[in-house]
Amino acid sequence: MADGAAMRTLEGLAPAALPLDALVAAGEPVVLRGVVRDWGLVQAGLRSTRDAMDYLRGFDAGVPVPYSHGEPAIQGRPFYNADFTELNFEVRRGVLGEVLEEIAQHVDDPQPPTYYIASLLIDRALPGFSQHNDAGLAGQGIDASASIWIGNRVTASCHFDTPDNLACCAVGRRRFTLFPPEQIDNLYPGPLEPTPGGQVVSVVDFDNPDFERHPRFRDALASAVTAELEPGDAIFIPSMWWHHVRSLAPFNVLVNYWWRSVPGFLSSPLPALQHAMWALRDLPPREKQAWAKIFEYYVFGPAGHAGQHLPEAARGELAPFDELQARRTRAQLLARLNR
Repeated sequence: MADGAAMRTLEGLAPAALPLDALVAAGEPVVLRGVVRDWGLVQAGLRSTRDAMDYLRGFDAGVPVPYSHGEPAIQGRPFYNADFTELNFEVRRGVLGEVLEEIAQHVDDPQPPTYYIASLLIDRALPGFSQHNDAGLAGQGIDASASIWIGNRVTASCHFDTPDNLACCAVGRRRFTLFPPEQIDNLYPGPLEPTPGGQVVSVVDFDNPDFERHPRFRDALASAVTAELEPGDAIFIPSMWWHHVRSLAPFNVLVNYWWRSVPGFLSSPLPALQHAMWALRDLPPREKQAWAKIFEYYVFGPAGHAGQHLPEAARGELAPFDELQARRTRAQLLARLNR
């Protein structure tokens, strides 16, 4: 795959000095070199793979954890079968120490089986870890639970996440390729379900793109930005940016923090998307065009525009949402859907 443009980089920052509000406001991906290099896990991994694994074992609560396992033939790419009806790997459960030992047994294999623990909540599985490996978000008033990603040479297919994301490369190296949200059509999204990791992914093989089958992917590549992260580096991935992530070392660990810069009482947009597809997508074109105008007026236009001509007491859902109105709207939706 052709390289994209180099990603913007900031250096010399400590976790407490991360300009997170400015990064969110700018809405562009940024590499933060060396920002978590002092973490205990980073330092252990720089010594050796075994030291990194032993460091993780020191915090292991022994709880069962789900992990993805794939045969060597999938080449570290949890994905689909040929007709996109099934996934090419299975989800197993085991304790962290056992998974680490499985990875260690294949660390020198040129084409090992795939092992991938994804988005494991650290406070549940590794109590005490965050006291020695923390990116400082709480000090900036951001409530974001830390998750850990552990595996061998795994490729996470290109996908987007709703929250903003700070991803910290703790062990090994990772290559990130990012695309702005407007490139969705050029990335050829796959099925909404099943999905390899809970989110829709691009079906383009980034290692060997088939431009006859996916010709618009060339246009996506023209908008791509890339970066390779070393241990101790982090990357800020704005909400809704598509990202393809390749783990480059025989053993890799990443810690990430997701958060949304909106009140917690606001719903996720994903159920609204699913409901809209159900209710609107298959309407006759004339009706769809009319509904597009209505959505522009009520949803995608300037906030507050639709109710500005009404007295404040009469605006209801046309006014900015608060927790009470969010509860009312949820109750109304549930009642309508259950009829």
